Amino acid sequence: MNLGELISEQFYEFALIIFLATVAGAIGRVLRQPLIVSFIAVGIIVGPSVLNILNSEHEVDLLAEMGIAILLFVVGLKLDVNLIKSTGKVALMTGLGQVIFTSFFGFGIAMALGFDWLESLYVAVALTFSSTIIIVKLLSDKKEIDMLHGQIALGFLIVQDIVVVVVMVVLSALGAESERSVGMDLIYVFGKGIGMFAVVAVLTKYVIPRLTRQLADSQELLVLFAIGWAILLAALGDFLGFSKEVGAFLAGISLASTQYREVISGRLTSIRDFLLLFFFLNLGSQLNLSLMGGQIMSSIIFSLFVLIGNPIIVLIIMGIMGYHKRTSFKAGLTVAQISEFSLILINMGMGVGHIDEGTLGLVTLVGLITITLSTYMIMFSDQLYSMLSPMLGVFEKKKPTQSEELDADEEKIDVLIFGLGRYGQRIADALDEKGLTYIGVDINPVIVNDWKERGLKAMYCDAEDPDLSEVLPIKKVSNVISTISEVNVNIALIRLLWHQEFYGQIAVTATSDRAVAALQEAGAPFILEPYKDSAHHVADMFSEYLHKGEEVVQLDSNVKGEGIEQQDEN
Repeated sequence: MNLGELISEQFYEFALIIFLATVAGAIGRVLRQPLIVSFIAVGIIVGPSVLNILNSEHEVDLLAEMGIAILLFVVGLKLDVNLIKSTGKVALMTGLGQVIFTSFFGFGIAMALGFDWLESLYVAVALTFSSTIIIVKLLSDKKEIDMLHGQIALGFLIVQDIVVVVVMVVLSALGAESERSVGMDLIYVFGKGIGMFAVVAVLTKYVIPRLTRQLADSQELLVLFAIGWAILLAALGDFLGFSKEVGAFLAGISLASTQYREVISGRLTSIRDFLLLFFFLNLGSQLNLSLMGGQIMSSIIFSLFVLIGNPIIVLIIMGIMGYHKRTSFKAGLTVAQISEFSLILINMGMGVGHIDEGTLGLVTLVGLITITLSTYMIMFSDQLYSMLSPMLGVFEKKKPTQSEELDADEEKIDVLIFGLGRYGQRIADALDEKGLTYIGVDINPVIVNDWKERGLKAMYCDAEDPDLSEVLPIKKVSNVISTISEVNVNIALIRLLWHQEFYGQIAVTATSDRAVAALQEAGAPFILEPYKDSAHHVADMFSEYLHKGEEVVQLDSNVKGEGIEQQDEN
């Protein structure tokens, strides 16, 4: 067979595989599943266990290694220490606590199931890591990425990403062939790692900023440099004995401080996703279904531990730290699956001879089960919380920390402002001028911290939290203003306040005629339109209402709500 025929056959092979991956991905999307599950399934189908049509193993393996390098590079590129700072110590405590406790109990379960200590160690560590990619995608789709539980989840996922890199360094040292002791091997590898880090740090400070500025005129060249830099450091990391993944991660960190990191990250996301297709295809094709068949019971046990045990660990840690059970529960669901890093870690362990195909099959099966089920758990987290809420009180302090700060206030609060964006800020300033007291409420901890740093009263809370009165001092509030633009959130807030027998004025915001109609239909007492109702106009109305007394039940508005007189705009 000549070279042309060989290339032609490989081209047909890749065309068929990519087509099957596209079909499987489309089916997975209908089932609302992440692509990881679909790609592994395609790998099983084209592998020796089913169709046995994957003949270009070396080419697929090369693309898979590049995909892993780009993945770690993007993780390092997006490493934001400020995110951990913004969520306080909870991200660090929850991230490390969950890794430690999951590893401990996972190791015990593995030993009880008959695995040897090294296999048990790999399995236990693999169970601790959750998928940053999947979680960010799911939370973004639900518009919960900026909520308190979303920010906390991102914080401890970053902690997990750092831990997994350290674990890879340690396991690389354990897998190295050397006449030295394991301890000396670790010192030797870490010494080389520190040397590499020092060189990269110098380049990051003095060379890379100037170089990226020169290359920024051409985004194509900038992205090409980023890929080349990631692959170069991945190769250097492998050469020095502490894995390609560590080198690629360090390459990402070295560019994270540049002003072009978002451009690079945006351009590399599609490339990363495409190359990771081959990693999961490669992984699926290596699975021996006959070996996996004997691991079904073990995989079910480990899957139940991940699906139930990991969230409970987060619930306990966040409960001790004083977080409300709803925030803890929704953050806990984000660790109810294992990640692509778990599969990379196990694959590395098999590569250095620490584990066999059976353990790889077990962890992959656990990954398929937990990723599939946890996706639905996160998508329907509100419904799950409503069902389980009565049982979750055991994980919560009698008085959550968030409530204590405001419960100490003895005086009445004139206005509670939900949503601390620009419109909310302008309303707060106008209320200040009128001498009215207020407390700001938002789901974004960065905004809340910013308010607190300026000496303003603010707190974290979700406007859709069924236990609103447990978190906020509702009985001390005279009026509620929501500057949130989402209609469903405002309707839920109104119903919650009515359910908790709140009798003050409730004003919600609408940014379109359709939103106005929906809020009117839901019985919204008072509707604000930012483009018509200025912040000062709103403050004047509420000030007049408060000064006239409880007998006044109507406020002027440009929009007619239930029981509200429509007025012409002056």
